[in-house]
Amino acid sequence: MTPEKMASMDPVMLMSMVNMKIRDEFGDLDNYVKFYELDKDALIKKLADAGFDYLEEAKQFR
Repeated sequence: MTPEKMASMDPVMLMSMVNMKIRDEFGDLDNYVKFYELDKDALIKKLADAGFDYLEEAKQFR
């Protein structure tokens, strides 16, 4: 995942993929964004603009 791909990806597909990667590989959002060198705030904003919030306790976007 590159920042460019994140910016251009459909938000529903992005949310689904990020949740799967967090669940299966990274454990939390911080590890995910660090591995891919993504801007955490930009990712959260993109998904929030589409109606998804990151729930820290659930470790997923909903």
